[in-house]
Amino acid sequence: MKALWKGGISFGLVNIPVKLYSGSQTHRVDLDMVRKKDHCRIEYVRICKKDGKEVSWDDIAKGYKKENGDYVVLDKADMARLMPEKTQRIDIFEFVLEEEIPSQYLEKPYIVEPEKQAAKVYALLREALKKSGKVGLAKFVLRSAEHLGILKAEDDAILLIQIRFDQDLRDPSEANIPKVAVTKKELDLALNMIDQMTDTFDPEKYKDTYKEDLLALIKKKSAEKPKKKGAKAEEEAKPKTKKAPKEDDLLEQLKASLAAMQN
Repeated sequence: MKALWKGGISFGLVNIPVKLYSGSQTHRVDLDMVRKKDHCRIEYVRICKKDGKEVSWDDIAKGYKKENGDYVVLDKADMARLMPEKTQRIDIFEFVLEEEIPSQYLEKPYIVEPEKQAAKVYALLREALKKSGKVGLAKFVLRSAEHLGILKAEDDAILLIQIRFDQDLRDPSEANIPKVAVTKKELDLALNMIDQMTDTFDPEKYKDTYKEDLLALIKKKSAEKPKKKGAKAEEEAKPKTKKAPKEDDLLEQLKASLAAMQN
């Protein structure tokens, strides 16, 4: 693995030199954008809206748009001045119980690896986290942005879980969620279904099959001879939308679902 970041965990007067690695990975198949008729690859370019000319990266800066339409321009030096020394530290400022953090705040995991000379103090922090049953709330800077995270013990490792700031979460009340009452019969059937489908969480059971399905489709299509699609074929290829069930069918659907599980 390649380290994303090098710095130290600041824990009171203690500093633990560490490296940060991504704790997750994607299994995507890279797909290029191409023109349909001749498979010419599409390339994105940076075009100035004023004169239509391409702009090189050296001539690009960050800009904040004012009410009058003009911009306040911020260069790399301006951005660097915002976070001078904090870029190389994971600052623990508080300890909390992990269960106090709602799941919607959790965002991205990182693996924290100690430098060789810091193995002892790394182990001390890990065991202290385990014994206390708490996690360390910390701030850190990655890719020129400040983040909030928790440091938690996981077996022999310490993980840094990036979490969202409160102002980054949207209030569910913003959505148009209707207030609809359900009957006791409907609720009892739904609870029965939940009981039937309840199992112990085992992450190894759940596999993302999209990559395998996509590669199989690519292999199949690459073996086919190219042919023109007629209007009828294109219409058949479009995904068909399912009709929403009627509300008065809900009880029957729940009953049918339970019956299917028991057979």
